[in-house]
Amino acid sequence: MEQPVLKARSPTGQTGSAVPTAKQPSSNTSDTTGPKEVELILVKEHNGVQFTASTLANQAGRREERETWGKKIDFLLSVIGFAVDLANVWRFPYLCYKNGGGAFLVPYMFFMVIAGMPLFYMELALGQYNREGAAGVWKICPIFKGVGFTVILISLYVGFYYNVIIAWALFYLFSSFTGDLPWVHCNNTWNSPNCSDLWAFNTSLNDSHKSTPAAEYFERGVLHLQDSEGIADLGLPRWQLTSCLGVVIVVLYFSLWKGVKTSGKVVWITATMPYLVLTVLLLRGVTLPGAIDGIKAYLSVDFLRLCEAQVWIEAATQICFSLGVGFGVLIAFSSYNKFSNNCYRDAIITSSINSLTSFFSGFVIFSFLGYMSQKHNVPLDKVATDGPGLVFIIYPEAIATLPGSSVWAVIFFIMLLTLGIDSAMGGMESVITGLIDEFKFLHKHRELFTLFIVVSTFLISLFCGSWDLLIEAIGIAWFYGVDRFSDDIEEMIGQRPGLYWRLCWKYVIDSLPHHLVDNGEVRRFTLQHWLVI
Repeated sequence: MEQPVLKARSPTGQTGSAVPTAKQPSSNTSDTTGPKEVELILVKEHNGVQFTASTLANQAGRREERETWGKKIDFLLSVIGFAVDLANVWRFPYLCYKNGGGAFLVPYMFFMVIAGMPLFYMELALGQYNREGAAGVWKICPIFKGVGFTVILISLYVGFYYNVIIAWALFYLFSSFTGDLPWVHCNNTWNSPNCSDLWAFNTSLNDSHKSTPAAEYFERGVLHLQDSEGIADLGLPRWQLTSCLGVVIVVLYFSLWKGVKTSGKVVWITATMPYLVLTVLLLRGVTLPGAIDGIKAYLSVDFLRLCEAQVWIEAATQICFSLGVGFGVLIAFSSYNKFSNNCYRDAIITSSINSLTSFFSGFVIFSFLGYMSQKHNVPLDKVATDGPGLVFIIYPEAIATLPGSSVWAVIFFIMLLTLGIDSAMGGMESVITGLIDEFKFLHKHRELFTLFIVVSTFLISLFCGSWDLLIEAIGIAWFYGVDRFSDDIEEMIGQRPGLYWRLCWKYVIDSLPHHLVDNGEVRRFTLQHWLVI
């Protein structure tokens, strides 16, 4: 049985059984002036184990204030901006097409309901109740504090390669401000004899010995892979990409240096711009010849694919990575909410918007892929791909064939930049909040500490061209306790989580094999870090 006991402790650590309303005057007159502080300790006993939560209060009983979001919409846009990232555009549509079309939505929605949303809700509630970052929240169960530091390390690690990808997009954006896009022809200094002009060889995509101008621009013009013999031959960073990476780091710093007061304003642009651009691209894409065939292929249903285990594994991996659970970002963002904020409603809204965005982006991508398939007279699977190849080779090649191609290229790469920037901001905020909440002296030096983090990320990114999610759920469900966690949520929003959520937290998520919730994208891009050189 759980019995809350309220005790009081003076700053020297002595405890008592009651909370004093005022400190008794001392014979020393110096003790009677200035504010007095006591520490209120809430002791909860559960199965013979005591859990304590303390708050430092002054004589008037006021709690130490924590910075909060300027507006509720700042928080929602920040969460949406973080969750809706490049993977929504370059991974989900391809997975859907590859794994049975519309049938892929069955396992995708299944794992969203039993794993994605419950984890999303859990992290928002965990951060909001404890009002600390990924490491500090584990004061509720100190044995799992290492999980918090692991989450921070993963967010830092992901930032190394994510910032590099944003730098590539920025490089492409600068290259688009020209009347003749550089990935259109084969008469450039970086082209090889195998390059086939886009306009002269409409069967080049079928020839394994030929490469398109767009492919050679990315691999040889941007990354200069021809100058390296392999991963052991790194060479020196290229000044063009280094400069672009520096610009990205500067933008991140000035978005984060003042905390959520500044980042909450930046996301008004970075979180909304992708939706505007996706809509514009869709309106243009559906007017192209072959677009309808591409969309039909995207939505075609093959329920027999559901008999394959790999389809379910990829659905679970995509939903967990796309929602951004297990990175500490949701915990960090929600820790700046007001204590009584309805995090349950926020979880439902933001996770639903994320999944709908993934589905919507598929129409944009496959309208252009259908156009490319018809233009080159090749099957759709010859042009359909995922990852960087889609957004840095196939899509730019399709854009280059349109009237006013430079304008469309600028619009497209602005969308990639905004998709990447707010997701990178979320990862950085997870690291910064997690560490300054753990090491309190850093609070007074947030600007300098933020500078240290972003500069360190920049330097490591130059040469960098899980199980944490499962352990997090186990720590909450089995060690801290689902019932106690539900009490915390009820204390905040006045509503106790339903039986469904409690069962998911305690049994469903913890029973998933680790490879279903592991962030496969992290492993997938490990070797691509080196491509910045």
